[in-house]
Amino acid sequence: MQSAILEMENITKIFPGVKALDNVNMDVVEGEIHALVGENCAGKSTLMNVLSGIHPYGTYTGDIIYHGKECHFKTIRDSEHVGIVIIHQELEMVPYLTIAENIFLGNERVKNKIIDWDRTHYEANQLLKRVGLDEDTQKPVMDIGVGKQQLVEIAKVLSKKVKLLILDEPTAALNVEESKKLLKLLLQFKEEGITSIMISHKIHEVSEVADRITILRDGATIETLTKDKDDIGQDRIIKGMVGRPLTNRFPKRVSDVGEVAFEVKNWNVFDPLVEGRKVIKNASINARKGEVVGIAGLMGAGRTEFAMSIFGKAYGKNISGQILINGKEVNLNNVRKAIDNGIAYCTEDRKSAGLILNSDVKSNITLAGLNKISKNSVINENKEIRVAEEYIKKLNIKTSGIMQKAGNLSGGNQQKLILSKWTFVEPDVLVLDEPTRGIDVGAKYEIYLIINELVSEGKSVIFISSELPEIIGMSDRVFVMSKGSIVGELEAGEATQESIMKCIMKSQSKGV
Repeated sequence: MQSAILEMENITKIFPGVKALDNVNMDVVEGEIHALVGENCAGKSTLMNVLSGIHPYGTYTGDIIYHGKECHFKTIRDSEHVGIVIIHQELEMVPYLTIAENIFLGNERVKNKIIDWDRTHYEANQLLKRVGLDEDTQKPVMDIGVGKQQLVEIAKVLSKKVKLLILDEPTAALNVEESKKLLKLLLQFKEEGITSIMISHKIHEVSEVADRITILRDGATIETLTKDKDDIGQDRIIKGMVGRPLTNRFPKRVSDVGEVAFEVKNWNVFDPLVEGRKVIKNASINARKGEVVGIAGLMGAGRTEFAMSIFGKAYGKNISGQILINGKEVNLNNVRKAIDNGIAYCTEDRKSAGLILNSDVKSNITLAGLNKISKNSVINENKEIRVAEEYIKKLNIKTSGIMQKAGNLSGGNQQKLILSKWTFVEPDVLVLDEPTRGIDVGAKYEIYLIINELVSEGKSVIFISSELPEIIGMSDRVFVMSKGSIVGELEAGEATQESIMKCIMKSQSKGV
């Protein structure tokens, strides 16, 4: 066995009122892919932020030993200087800069104190080839998809002569094919001698590529599992994460489906930025009372655009078609009208569109339903506090209190905060767009329970997810989207990964 490139010994990190890390121990062997897993708030990202100098030396206790030497990183530049580079879950791209400019941002290629653009684009091209991305380096990053942006971020890391690469949820926003490509790239880096630490909630990916897996729970090290020696199957890893076997990933639900409550007919939407480009094409769906309706499709199928456009035309232009609620046509020309008519939309982008991160938990919960806690435009603060405390308890949101900033919550708790905001307005139809993206299996299960409770009350839930097992496990019916069109409708008993993909492939072969 090769020697350890990294040892983290008795790392303890305390935030005001919270012990985030409690004597955590972890070692990483040179040349391996080492996975770090655990539920939200387990301390994974905090541990990596300690390692990379984001939480500087002196703000924690314990030792970091890298290549046999004790390290005291006071800034992220200190760790990068010795070859430790972190890629965060939220990509740090400047959208209006080019690919090349983003790759060398803060690490510019200069000659006589002036940027050498020829060298910049040449080296950027070489790095893109290395990560398998064929794009013009002069193209703005905003013009490429999330999967390609992730590869640009990795190219940026490679430009810094990385020796130990840390990836925090690298595939959270990627589709199946993009995820496979990224995992293959990690295996390639391993062959090149680059050591990787990978944080992920996608347990099947961890089992596939990791040589060893360290499990954290409640800020403490539980165990480290080794491939070919220990059981590293999904069930075994989940047991370590949550402290018990999770025998059923999707809670059972006895469906009591009623009449059609919500219907969209012949819906057409044009791109608000690209003249003449139709994004949604004659799409028609319906949802019954007490039913979970899944919308499946590959990345770029138009699911989010469709969801946002029916929510008060929050996306798109030149929109046409009909929306019917309980059989009556309604005109939802803005978001306020959609909310007033019992429609709610939980966005996939919780950080920039779902929450006000600088505001407190209390204000985020009541934001969409201020009319319910106010009179003559004056908020009843006591009522607002009672509502916030009720929903924190009801949705099991882990927070230090109603005044904690939303941005300081874990991803899973932020997701539950968004759900509390929209369930507070008591919608009849709740559209959930990737509600479990980037959160752990325990938090996912809690969100599934919330969904089941909503439909048991007779609500209609439209459920969008890139994870087909999730769509199949939670839906009473599944609509399949491809290139802006509805190309299939499957009952729960018919919906399998194979049948969904068959709908997509069949439509693409017809040029739909």
